[in-house]
This record gives sequence, C-alpha cells and structure tokens, in this order.
Amino acid sequence: MALVFDAAVLSRKSDIPEQFVWPAEEAPTVGGVEEIAVPVVDLAEFKAGGGAGDGLRNLAAACERHGFFQVVNHGVDPKLLAEAYRCCDAFYARPIDEKRRAQRRPGENYGYAGSFVGRFNSRLPWKETMSFNCSAAPENGRMVVDYFVAVLGEEYRHMGEAYQKYCDEMTRLALDVTDVLATCLGLRRGALRGFFEGDNSVMRLNNYPPCPQPHLTLGTGPHHDPTSLTLLHQDEVGGLQVFTGGAWRAVRPRSDAFVVNIGDTFAALTNGRHVSCLHRAVVNGRAARRSLTFFLNPQLDRPVVPPPELLAVDGRPRAYSDFTWREFLEFTQKQYRSDASTLDAFVAWMRRAVAVEGAMEDGQNKNQVISKN
Repeated sequence: MALVFDAAVLSRKSDIPEQFVWPAEEAPTVGGVEEIAVPVVDLAEFKAGGGAGDGLRNLAAACERHGFFQVVNHGVDPKLLAEAYRCCDAFYARPIDEKRRAQRRPGENYGYAGSFVGRFNSRLPWKETMSFNCSAAPENGRMVVDYFVAVLGEEYRHMGEAYQKYCDEMTRLALDVTDVLATCLGLRRGALRGFFEGDNSVMRLNNYPPCPQPHLTLGTGPHHDPTSLTLLHQDEVGGLQVFTGGAWRAVRPRSDAFVVNIGDTFAALTNGRHVSCLHRAVVNGRAARRSLTFFLNPQLDRPVVPPPELLAVDGRPRAYSDFTWREFLEFTQKQYRSDASTLDAFVAWMRRAVAVEGAMEDGQNKNQVISKN
C-alpha cells in the first residue's frame, strides 16, 4: 500500500513510518540547541532615511556570514497576517482528499504536497505544504485568486482573495528589503529592484503536525533555498534553526517580525558577497507548527548576472557563470533534491552540460569535414 502523509492519521500513531526517520547525524539534537542572536532591521527607520552606522555594518556582516536576519516595522497589517494564518488553519483542517484536489505534480513547484511522498523514498520531511505562484506583473493581478478557484473550487475564493492581498504585501516588503541589501553592498537604493521586475515568486503555507517521535525526524531537512529571498513568518511554536559558527542555532519566534533568508540565486546575484542561509526545521511532539513563506524570484528567463556597479565596487572575478532562474528551478525540481550543496551541484551540472554540448559540436564539425573530403 502506497504511503500517504495524512496528518490526522499519522500524528495519532505511536511510531512514525521508517521513510520519515533521518540518519542519526542529521537528526535534531535532543534537548534543543542554543538560540541565535538575530540581527534586526527597522524598515521604517531605514525608509525614513536611516541606513548608516553600526546597525547596517552588523547587518552586512551577517549577510556575509550566514545570510539571515529579521525585519520589524515592516508595514504589514497584523489583521492581514492573522487572516493568512486563519486561512492556513482552515485549509489544513480539510480532509486529505479535498486538499489533494490541488495535488502538486512531478516537476512543478506549486500545489499541495503531503511531505515528499511520491518523489523521494527516505529522509522525508514531517510536513505538508500548499504552494502557489504569484507575481507583481500587472497582467497577473488576480493569479492567486484564479488558481484557488480553478483547482479547489468557488468555495475557496475568499481564501484566494486573502492570499492575493498577502502576496502583494510580501512582494512590496521583499523589494523594500532589496533596498536594504543594496545599501549593505555599497550600491544605491533601488539598484536591485529591476532584477525582480515581472517576478515569478512563490507563496507556501507550511503545516508541521504534532509528531509522536520528533527526535527521529525533521520538518525540513538542512538546505539552502534555491530562490532569491525568503520572507518567513513563524507562529509561536517555533522550530526554525540556522547553521552558523559550526552549529545549529534556534530562531526564537517573534510575532512582529519577518525572518529573511538569503537564497542561492541572490547569493549568485551578489557575486557571492552575500551567502545563502543554511537552515532546517524541527518538529514538536505536542503542538502543530505553522509558517507562512514567501519566495521572491525573478522572471523565469532573466539571466542571473551581478550588477556592473557591484562588480566594479567588489573588484573580484565572477564567482558564477550566467544562468536563468528557469534553469536553476528545473534543476531543483527534476534533477536534484535541495540540500546544503544545491548551488554547487547546479554549477557542476551546468559545466558538464556545456562540456557535452561542446564535444557534440566538435564531433559534428569533424563529420562535416570528412563528408566534404
């Protein structure tokens, strides 16, 4: 019988299926870990003309060390955030068959997924997710609403409306954050916004059900997000951990803050100046944990190339060859399971592909010469 991640059933069992058991060296630390001292950006102060001094220098250092910080005074309405959580709870309270009407299909990065069942057979994460695309492009102003209605039915229109508003706010906030990061890089404010024009972003609702054996599994395994920037809001249960200084550190939930993770694509955009955040999520034996995650991405076919002014300021050679978000996305969806080495694996994969293409061209040229003779 095929494995199905039905939270209502599995959470009541005494043992978890073996597919969810992680190797001892990757399993969570019994007794927990120390908390990380999180750099905090006051966005309202920055937009009002702040952005100099020790605070910005400390943020720049954090971006170059572990790629993680928090944003407060961000302008997101608490009522909108509360409604996003209410809709999240309502969706995950539905029967498994109803949620699976939006089943994520192989090779796609949107839809409902009960763990990675069907895609992988081991080290499965103890979670279920609902992901959907969103974009600030004018022609996509209703794409979230249309998606919810199309795959789940008219009764989900309100949920689609709520997440349409939430995604619009996340896009606004994410672009504001790029201004902060541009300043950290020694660039003018707004220097990075154009890269995300016509974005192909993703919103994800995460549900980590109570787990009968939380010490054996993970909600999300260690990985770098392949995306550009991640804006995450976690509930009061907590569970997010960041790897820095050779150890895992817990991130204390803060209701008035959004967590920002730098992803692989943004690291490449900054020529490696800012590093992609290595993180994971642990689960709880008593309470479900929820988080709302927004992934800012460029257009699918936009080349990921550092701004010329950054290369001039940096003075270092290019750290990565050109690639597009479409190429990287397809690699993570069809070729590779995202982990702590995703970008390096992608670079190696591209080099092999170029070498094979070059060898084929050489062979064709030789055949043409022979045929002429």
